Amino acid sequence: MIPRSLRSQQLGRWQTLLGEAITDPQELLRELELPLRLLPAARQASAGFRLQVPRGFVRRMRRGDPDDPLLRQVLPLGEELEVGDGYSLDPLREQQSMAAPGVLHKYHGRVLLTLTGACAVHCRYCFRRHYPYSDATAGRANAQLAIDYLQRHPEVEELILSGGDPLSLSDNRLQSLVTRLASIRHLKRLRIHSRLPVVLPERVDQRLLDWISTPRFSVVLVIHCNHANEIDAPLREGMAKLRGAGVTLLNQSVLLRGVNDRLDTLLELSERLFEAGVLPYYLHQLDPVQGASHFAVTEEIGRQLVDAMRKRLPGYLVPRLVREDPGKPSKTPL
Repeated sequence: MIPRSLRSQQLGRWQTLLGEAITDPQELLRELELPLRLLPAARQASAGFRLQVPRGFVRRMRRGDPDDPLLRQVLPLGEELEVGDGYSLDPLREQQSMAAPGVLHKYHGRVLLTLTGACAVHCRYCFRRHYPYSDATAGRANAQLAIDYLQRHPEVEELILSGGDPLSLSDNRLQSLVTRLASIRHLKRLRIHSRLPVVLPERVDQRLLDWISTPRFSVVLVIHCNHANEIDAPLREGMAKLRGAGVTLLNQSVLLRGVNDRLDTLLELSERLFEAGVLPYYLHQLDPVQGASHFAVTEEIGRQLVDAMRKRLPGYLVPRLVREDPGKPSKTPL
């Protein structure tokens, strides 16, 4: 058995920082100098979906401002306990598309693997906040079932690693998985969806760069950034390293009330992303997951915002406004 002290020494810095994330609402309020009157509702909401946010991400928030757009994404609120009409525990009916544990085959030529339920940050609008990860991941126990499924489907050319957050897994596990996937010759592209490089930029270290720069696949990393204030110097440094490793960088955002539902906010986000070497990809309408109705922005407002962006930005900086409808063969452009 490896001594605990030695195991600790073997952890990467990002893993240590992840282990130090804030999980107590009272600590978050105290850190941001916010009134404790917010605490009872925060504790009640976090009982069902716990608070988790890295300290580095908290340092990007404004002190004393309960409406800070980064804070709004992570602070549990009493509104989460309201039952929204038309909101459900599985808004995309993903369990109906599960071909094997953690294997989601919704679109032609693409398969998504949910590898873990772990994330660095618990976004309060997460469409998988009620997802049954214990029975529905392609982790160690089910990895071979996922490999077998992919081998039986030669039409699948792109594999998407998702979660939770796949980059919350160790580099040893990810490298081992990618090596096994590389033996499936019809797979051409590896796409990774992750919020870790945004909320915990230290995740982009040399060990990650070593396995992600595999020559076998064209690798696409889709980060999740909703507001320009999330983009700081460490994030830009991480994006530069990934570009140097040959990774294509895209961003997807969710349109969120009180976070990014203003034209100037979306314009600045696109500009700052491009400066960091990341192209805006999707702007999602909120998936109607139970507990997130207070983030909803109407589709009409979404269309107006994107139309206004087209008049101010070159086309490659305007994300596609989309909605995901269960059972449809692709996302629905709006």
